[in-house]
Amino acid sequence: MAAELTAQDHPVSHETVAQILKAEKYSLQANRKTKEGNQHPDRNAQFEYIYRQVNSAQRRKQPTVSVDSKKKEKIGPLKNAGREWRPKGQPEKVKVHDFIDKELGKVTPYGVYDMLANEGWVSVGIDHDTAEFAVNSIRSWWKKMGKRVYRGATELLITADSGGSNSYRTRLWKVALQDLADETGLRLKICHFPPGTSKWNKIEHRLFCYISKNWRGRPLLTRQTVVELIGNTTTTTGLRVRAQLDTNKYPTGVDITDEELAAIVLKRGRFHGDWNYTIHPRN
Repeated sequence: MAAELTAQDHPVSHETVAQILKAEKYSLQANRKTKEGNQHPDRNAQFEYIYRQVNSAQRRKQPTVSVDSKKKEKIGPLKNAGREWRPKGQPEKVKVHDFIDKELGKVTPYGVYDMLANEGWVSVGIDHDTAEFAVNSIRSWWKKMGKRVYRGATELLITADSGGSNSYRTRLWKVALQDLADETGLRLKICHFPPGTSKWNKIEHRLFCYISKNWRGRPLLTRQTVVELIGNTTTTTGLRVRAQLDTNKYPTGVDITDEELAAIVLKRGRFHGDWNYTIHPRN
């Protein structure tokens, strides 16, 4: 602002401008994410529907999970936001430029948060974030954690965003879920959050935020570093997290035929069947 005024033949210093703005009750402020765009007319109704479905499943001691993929992370001696306690004058040394290392690449953590047990599972993928990767992460959670806790389970409620690898529009997501239902014998009940409301997904503020806090200021030197930092994440409320590297390949552009889609034993919910549906095992 000072430069603009000076260019208009009104020379003034930055200090003077700051004093004037402060006198007028202005202050330096960062952007705040509050705008969600146009709200879907059934937004609140869907929130209430999900709330009822989760409560119903938990009363019957059936597993309820929140799933999502965390943002991709670059691997290597690169700056990681935040600060960490270290000996005075001995900061962690990292590269000046955050260019991606072609050999180490990136990883995609996909999380499964058990809302009843307060436990989390994270598959750290090294390939594409596809629907197959998302469902395989859920499969890994069930085999490694969920099956032990819910021995008599007959169904699994999954709450997910509307977009990304677990989008309700993605055919591959539903085909992969059918395979999971067939393997486990569980009825998979899916409830998607309305578009633009991903921040309300419980995994965001029950799991992912604590993972980010745990590795703040610490460069993610290797893939194993990521796995260990995620696995060491805890909270005062007893959160327990397990993580594992997923080295499988997940190709993009997989086409699902109409015949494959028709073979899915899918029952749409009475309310918003595109967002709420159940996939039954075929056996």
